[in-house]
Amino acid sequence: MQRDEALLPGDTRDGVDGIDGIDGVTPDGAAWLASAAPYPRSTLALWEDRPGAPAVLPCGSAFDVVNVPAVFGRRMLDLLWDTGAGSGPVALHRGRMLLFAAPGTAHRLPALLDWEEWAEVPPPLCHGTGDAVTVPGLARPEHPGAARWLVAPDTRHPWLPGPDVLLWACVRAARDTTPADRRLSIFPPADQGAKVYDVSRRR
Repeated sequence: MQRDEALLPGDTRDGVDGIDGIDGVTPDGAAWLASAAPYPRSTLALWEDRPGAPAVLPCGSAFDVVNVPAVFGRRMLDLLWDTGAGSGPVALHRGRMLLFAAPGTAHRLPALLDWEEWAEVPPPLCHGTGDAVTVPGLARPEHPGAARWLVAPDTRHPWLPGPDVLLWACVRAARDTTPADRRLSIFPPADQGAKVYDVSRRR
C-alpha cells in the first residue's frame, strides 16, 4: 500500500492542521483515519473541502473493524466502558455498529467465538485485510440516522481493542439478558452528535 511521506508520525503538513476538530474528530484523528487510505493526502483534501463526506477506507493495516447489530453493539460498548478497558473509535452506520479494532482481530475473533460456542452471540461481520468499510465524515450529520461517530478518532495512535477484549465484551453482552439491562438507556442520548463515552478513561 502506498503511503504519503507527509503522514509519518509527528508530521503536520499537507492539510492535516487545516482540518478543524469537528464533532469530536480531531486533526490527529483525521490523519490516523486517512493513513489507512492508499493516498492519505487525497482523503484529507476531501475532508477539508467536504467535512461531512463519508470515506471508504481499507482495513487490515491501520485497523480492522468488527461490525455488529446496533443494539448488541451498544451493550458491548457499555460493558467496555463501564467495566472494561474502553474502546477505540466507534461509528454507527446503517443500523450497525462499527468497532475499530487492532489489525488481525478480524481473523481471530470469529475463531475464538466458534471455540467458545456462544450461539447467543449475533455473528459479527469482521472486516480485515482485503476488506473496506465506509466511515462517517468529520462533521455532524445533518439527517437523523445518518452515519456518525459514537467515539470519535482523536489521536494518531489510538488504542484499539484486540480479539480477546472483544470476545470478552461479546460473551458478556450475550449473557446480559435481564430486562433491567435492556432498558432504553442503551440508546444514544437526545444529542445525536455528542461524544457518548469519556475517552479520558481509556486505558
